[in-house]
Amino acid sequence: MRPHLTSDNHHLSRFTLSSGGMSPFPAINARADGSPPEEVRRLIEQSLSANTRRAYLSDLAHFEAWGGVVPATPTTVAAYLADYADRLRVATLVRRVTAIGKVHEARGLPNPVRSELVRATLRGIRRTRGSPQREARPLLREDLGGIVDALDTTLRDRRDRALLLVGFAGGFRRSELVGLDRADIEPVREGLVVTLRRSKTDQAGKSRKIGIPHGRTRWCPVSALEAWLSYSGIKGGPLFRPINRHGHVASGRLSGEAVSIIVQERAAAAGLDPRGFSGHSLRSGMATSAARAGVPSWKIRTQTGHASDAMLARYIRSGELFIDNAVSALL
Repeated sequence: MRPHLTSDNHHLSRFTLSSGGMSPFPAINARADGSPPEEVRRLIEQSLSANTRRAYLSDLAHFEAWGGVVPATPTTVAAYLADYADRLRVATLVRRVTAIGKVHEARGLPNPVRSELVRATLRGIRRTRGSPQREARPLLREDLGGIVDALDTTLRDRRDRALLLVGFAGGFRRSELVGLDRADIEPVREGLVVTLRRSKTDQAGKSRKIGIPHGRTRWCPVSALEAWLSYSGIKGGPLFRPINRHGHVASGRLSGEAVSIIVQERAAAAGLDPRGFSGHSLRSGMATSAARAGVPSWKIRTQTGHASDAMLARYIRSGELFIDNAVSALL
């Protein structure tokens, strides 16, 4: 049964306003040393990326709309999971209980998600309703080449050629790709050194350098990026930007969703079925193509920034399905 909520229920969770929307963190009283609570709250919120905060807020809003409260009991969270077991994907439910757990821990409250009741409920959902996680279709080297060859010499074509080739060569996530600035690109004799200042796995901003060498084929990412910078006139600020219908380059940066649209539209224009392609297809395509070419997994990880071989496993397995396949010696 859903918990009954009334406007005077002091347990009803309320999220304090902050820049950019609501905050999953509680209001913080001033410290004894006089530190302003606004500054403390700002620093705490900066521990999460903007995308993560938005995702948490969306998940918490869904929980509250159902009738959840913070603090929540394990029984309430388990009931929430059971109620949506038939309506939401398992990955979505996992993400939502993660958000519920995070807000409890941020407020110093017991985390109901760690209870055996909630964990057992999730295991039961996985066993009865689980399905394979949808994965982006990798944009393999040969298909990428076909897409690039179909591009013309307009400003938009030059941008998309550079975006596709640099995204593939760097093994970048779409958020990493659109987050690049002109200052993050350093030409060197061997090609380019790209400084990735922040990523999904580097929330602290320690940064990481990625080498993109000169290509040995007509699909050279270095040449493609140089051409885009030359024709666009970009000297600073965002590296990849929107272009309006009059051919003018905007001052802002492309969105992550725009990368997905570009990949799908350019794939379709080259005669490929765009279904399954997304912004992640560049990253998975590089890893899969490298695995097929026999590149050691540790070298692939150096480029993509994966923390372990386990994180690369699905790409490697896909890339090696037909290498030394046992059946090839029989039929």
